[in-house]
Amino acid sequence: MDFRIDGHAALVTAGSDGLGLASAAALAREGCDVAVCGRTQEKLDDAKERLEAAGDGDVLTVRADITDREAVEAFVDETVDAFGRLDHVVTSAGGPPSGPFLETTEHEWYTAYDLLVMSVVWTTKAAHPHLMENGGTIVNITSASVKEVIDGLVLSNSVRRAVIGLMKTQAREFGPEIRVNAVLPAAHETARIQELVEQAVDRGEFDSYEEGLEAWGEDIPLERIGDPTELGEAVAWLSSDRASYVNGVALPLDGGSMRS
Repeated sequence: MDFRIDGHAALVTAGSDGLGLASAAALAREGCDVAVCGRTQEKLDDAKERLEAAGDGDVLTVRADITDREAVEAFVDETVDAFGRLDHVVTSAGGPPSGPFLETTEHEWYTAYDLLVMSVVWTTKAAHPHLMENGGTIVNITSASVKEVIDGLVLSNSVRRAVIGLMKTQAREFGPEIRVNAVLPAAHETARIQELVEQAVDRGEFDSYEEGLEAWGEDIPLERIGDPTELGEAVAWLSSDRASYVNGVALPLDGGSMRS
């Protein structure tokens, strides 16, 4: 299916790894010029190589900390300067520390808020005038935890929900020129999941990586966790004209594991 976004320009925060990178790669495959930011130059270099191989568009990588407002605004400006336009924004962020409520510090709460919420606020506010020019899209990558809490992830469970409220508000305020949606991924086979499975194998909980990965999918109707490429394709679809009447939606990508 042609998503009809060839020649568009897309920006992905925290797009040098994980689900952000998978989204950027999907947009690149559809012919978009793609800009990603990250904090580690090595990961940015790897991401640039992967994105250039994915499509024929231009690729921009910027070293930036998304918890720094000025860095986020500069990233948006650099993207527009490089591509001459901005059509699609995808907000992504790494997960905050795990832990129960009583062991979570006040500093961790404020840090998580900047990482998960204010990064979206700064990015979308800076991008808004550029997205208005041609009619654009915003897709927020959040987590299935905004619908069903996950034990030991009080910060993700609590703070990420603010992004959904922001998304719903922007979907009403920015229309009809800009559509705003969110995706709610459950477990996908990112480097973080790979690390957790490998640690479990090292502890003797599983005989092999494949066995550990299979265990992650036991309570999922599709009997497996997600492939990051699948999430990326969903983000590209939401960014495209093929989803032209989809606005203000929080789309679970969980293989049917949610019961609510």
